[in-house]
Amino acid sequence: MGGIRGLLFWAWTGSAEPRATLAQPNTTLLEALGATSVASGVSVTPDSAMRFSAVAACVRLISESIASLPLHVYERGDQRRRVVAGPMTRLLHDEPNPLMSAFTFREALSANVLLNGNGYAPIIRNGGGEAIELLPVPSSQVTVRRAASQLVYDVRIDGAQTFTVGQADMLHVPGLSFDGLLGLSPIRYAAQSIGLGLAAEQYGAAFFGNGSTPSGYISLPGRLSPEQAAKMRDAWFNVYGGVKNAQKTAVLFEGGKFERISIPPDEAQFIETRKFQISDIARWYRVPPHMIGDLERATFSNIEHQQLEFVMHTLRPWLVRIEQELNRKLFPSRVNGTPGNLVCEFNVDGLLRGDVKSRSDYYIRGRQWGWLSVNDIRRLENMEPLDEGDVYLQPMNMVAAGDAPDPAADGTSTDTTEQEAT
Repeated sequence: MGGIRGLLFWAWTGSAEPRATLAQPNTTLLEALGATSVASGVSVTPDSAMRFSAVAACVRLISESIASLPLHVYERGDQRRRVVAGPMTRLLHDEPNPLMSAFTFREALSANVLLNGNGYAPIIRNGGGEAIELLPVPSSQVTVRRAASQLVYDVRIDGAQTFTVGQADMLHVPGLSFDGLLGLSPIRYAAQSIGLGLAAEQYGAAFFGNGSTPSGYISLPGRLSPEQAAKMRDAWFNVYGGVKNAQKTAVLFEGGKFERISIPPDEAQFIETRKFQISDIARWYRVPPHMIGDLERATFSNIEHQQLEFVMHTLRPWLVRIEQELNRKLFPSRVNGTPGNLVCEFNVDGLLRGDVKSRSDYYIRGRQWGWLSVNDIRRLENMEPLDEGDVYLQPMNMVAAGDAPDPAADGTSTDTTEQEAT
């Protein structure tokens, strides 16, 4: 795998976008060929989709949220224990390779899945078969094929050199899939929605860039030659056209008369169209609209609940995908004939903490009912533990079903000698 590592490092020094071919066209080639993939006439690719603010906001929100979560290694057994030091902790929590941090690695892997449906990272192993580096590659540079009962990954470097990676040495995180092997590209299936959003942006830019105030046409007595009409149109636009010339006073000449044209209703509603496209893209990525800047329907009472739904219904499926792929490729189920005892897991407690009142109620119940100690609560709040803080309380007025209550539990006594002495 040393040769693969060298090729990938060399590739990262080149351009971010792979060389275009007819088989693997990039955005520049598609636009040069005039290719369109949606009814709006806009070319929709992962690169052009990221120019639409709603798509960029959704991809950044999800990928950055995944990247920022702590990813810990645990030792399974009778008592679950977190592994705070070791090669796998360094690989997953700190630095997957010398060129990037764990945050950057997980962000790149997640962004590729969110845009292309698949995220890839070849696994570099040492002589003992242990993973020592994870190297992300753009999804556009990977081709997947079957070989017998295994998957084989052909990775292209700069559109020319190709090396092959076996299934066991490729970290592959697919999105929603029909066959369970390759994920479906969200951009491909949402192309119509994205294309409409991009077209609305282009229309708005052209509307304000080319519009003139006042808006209408000039009628003149007599007949003008095409050259005269073109010259007058250009002169009018140079003086009154564009945003910088808005609200200037128009001066007509040679008996000209200005006829105002009102904005057609469909043109006046393009802002509403843009608003709808933002919520439509949020629906594709299952993101609460307020988290990508659409606060039109957000209230103080529903934002916190939507944030919890974002963790449970948006982030969790992606986290499980990544966790399971890491566990099956990096932590073998059996080592030297014995079951493996290491597993990795994201920690989402920080995102589920809620507000101060909700956390206080949670801690009070846990402390009173005996399943939280003082130090458990302090750890959840990132506070230092206390020397005597690992004591668990037990309600005194509770007994097993069918048992008579213990009179001593409420401070009373049945000792007749003590009663008589009193």
